[in-house]
Amino acid sequence: MHRSTLVKSTQERVLVVGIRRGGMSREYAEASLEELESLVDTAGGIVVGKIKQDVFNINPAFLVGKGKVDEIASAVVDLEADVVIFDDELTPAQNANLNEAIGVKVLDRTALILDIFSKRARSREGKLQVELAQMQYRLPRLKGRGFSLSQQAGYIGNRGPGETKLEVDRRRVRERISRLKREIKEVMQHRKVMRQKREGIPLPLVSLVGYTNAGKSTLLNTLTKSDVFVEDKLFATLDPTVKKLRLKSGREVLIADTVGFIRRLPHQLVEAFKATFEEIGRANLLLHVIDVSSPDAEEQIRTVESVIFELGFDTKPIIPVYNKCDLVGKKIGVKKDAIMISALNGTGIDLLLDAIDFELRKNMKSVVLHIPYAKASIVDDLYRHGYVIKTKADSDFILVEAIVSEKQYGRYREFVV
Repeated sequence: MHRSTLVKSTQERVLVVGIRRGGMSREYAEASLEELESLVDTAGGIVVGKIKQDVFNINPAFLVGKGKVDEIASAVVDLEADVVIFDDELTPAQNANLNEAIGVKVLDRTALILDIFSKRARSREGKLQVELAQMQYRLPRLKGRGFSLSQQAGYIGNRGPGETKLEVDRRRVRERISRLKREIKEVMQHRKVMRQKREGIPLPLVSLVGYTNAGKSTLLNTLTKSDVFVEDKLFATLDPTVKKLRLKSGREVLIADTVGFIRRLPHQLVEAFKATFEEIGRANLLLHVIDVSSPDAEEQIRTVESVIFELGFDTKPIIPVYNKCDLVGKKIGVKKDAIMISALNGTGIDLLLDAIDFELRKNMKSVVLHIPYAKASIVDDLYRHGYVIKTKADSDFILVEAIVSEKQYGRYREFVV
């Protein structure tokens, strides 16, 4: 995979540029810029200065006006900045023009997020997906003296006769994109086989969704007593993690930790991570984990709900889980049926487990079964994967009253009375 755009052996000095477009509130722009600073920290850089600009008339050459470009260039010299990062998406032409006018590397918000994903990816699938997003982002930026891949290890080999360097770069990137799509398709096929095996065991799937750094991994660890990697950084979790959880009723479920969302999530990542997001779509229940201590919580909720809607998962049952309640000293307004918890100290976890249990009981069937003693292991399966209300031993069979899923009902239909 391509080496990180931002992170070097020495910490890079970054000047961030906040952009407030027409129709954008000042509060939203400020929160977005603060988030960009956190992204820089996650990528390993250090913010040495910031410049803000209201942009109501877009300059097609630079996004901002020429006077502001000169101000940024002057600040780069004064602050000894290595990188300038715009809190917006730059067109390929704007990116190339700004690089030339300012004299140092210029990135936009999308490039920074892609850089962090590149750093965080661990699994083969995650690495392939990130590289695909990077290649799709860079392809239109291969222009003349602008961005070139010729110095990037692993992508450009020997050039064919009669081709310009630019033509070779573009051809190689397109070939790499096609190859990555094929490899991702193969990984998806393997994932499908594994999923079919998993679905052969009737365990419902609960997926944790939420804004990045809302505490999803900490909650997974608390619920399942596991040790999934946790860090107070944006996008600490990138590759999905699935664990088994036993509810208080004794029923077993699968619970998945997933990549966090963020405002203005690059469309390249949404497209490249479609396979990962599809796993969320297969969940029986979503837990929307919300950092209630964040001053920007309401906007983060809207961002997550928007992404869930765009992915087509908004019809799934969702429990709002307000995390980090131990950091909030005052009463706050929460959504109906929301659960207040602290994943770190365990507050509210029992209520959350009850809510999961209650939600998963919906759309299940109440049945009475006569289980032959030769098939007594079925009773254990009903305890693990359903809800056993009562059992009674008879001379010829075991009478079981239970609440079961559609899959269990189909599997044990012959014993239903």
